[in-house]
Amino acid sequence: MTTRKHIFAAAWVITAALTIGVFGLPPTSYAAAGTGIGAGQDSVSDAQSKLKKSQFKDVKVAVDNGIATLTGTVNLYEYKQSAANRVRKAKGVTAVRNQIEVAGPNVPDSELKAKLLEKLTYDRVGYGNAFNAISLDVQNGMVTLGGHARTDVDKDSALALVSTYPGVKDVVDDIEVDPTSIMDDQTRLAVARAIYGSPTLNKYSIDPAKPIRISVQNGNVSLYGVVDSKGDKDMAYIRANGVPGVFSVKNYLHVAGQTSETEK
Repeated sequence: MTTRKHIFAAAWVITAALTIGVFGLPPTSYAAAGTGIGAGQDSVSDAQSKLKKSQFKDVKVAVDNGIATLTGTVNLYEYKQSAANRVRKAKGVTAVRNQIEVAGPNVPDSELKAKLLEKLTYDRVGYGNAFNAISLDVQNGMVTLGGHARTDVDKDSALALVSTYPGVKDVVDDIEVDPTSIMDDQTRLAVARAIYGSPTLNKYSIDPAKPIRISVQNGNVSLYGVVDSKGDKDMAYIRANGVPGVFSVKNYLHVAGQTSETEK
C-alpha cells in the first residue's frame, strides 16, 4: 500500500532530479549562484586589499556586477591611475569606474603650464627628442597633451612626467605616435642634417632642449619650435623642402616675440 510518506518522498526525489537535470546544480548551489553575494564580497575584499598603501588611504571601493567604483581622494593624478590599474586585477572585477578626485595643491593654470612645458622641453634629451612635437594645454588643472611623438616610449614618458606633477587634476591624452617606418626614420635624419647643416640654423642645435622639432608621417614633414627671425623660419622650410623623398612640408615654427605666425 502506498502511504503519504512514500508519496512525499517520491515527489521530493523527482523535484531534486529536475533541479539537477535542468539547472545542473543542486538546490543549495543554485541559490548561492543566483545571489552572487559571496562573490561580490570577495571582489570588494580583494580590491580593497590591493589598495593597502598610504597613497590610497582615502580611497573606497564598491563592486556591483563586476564593476568596481572607486571614490575618495588622492594627492597625485598618478595615484588615481594606479588605483584603477590595481583594482582592475582584483578577483571578479571586469571594469572600473574611477571617480577618485585629485586633491593636492591647487596651482594656477599659467604657473602649472609653464612648469610642465619646461619639463617636457627637457624630456628625452639625448634620445632624439628633436623628433617629438608634443603640445600642452592647461584648463582648471586639467592637462591636455597633443601633437606627435616619435615612439610609444616618448609618449609614455611625457604622460608619466605630467601625471606625477603636483597640481595636475586630470590628464587628457591626445598624443599621436608617428607610424613605424624605416623610410620616415631616414627622412627625419636627412631633414635634421639639412636644417642643422645650414650655417644660419646651426645655432638651434646648441641647446638640445630647444631645437627645431621635426615630425614626419609617411614622408610628410612638419616643423615646430621657436626661431629668432622670419628669415630663420623661411630657411628651415626651404632646407626641409629640398630633401629628396619629402612629399610636403608644413611650417609651424613661431618667431620669438610674435603672438602668431602664418602657416606655409
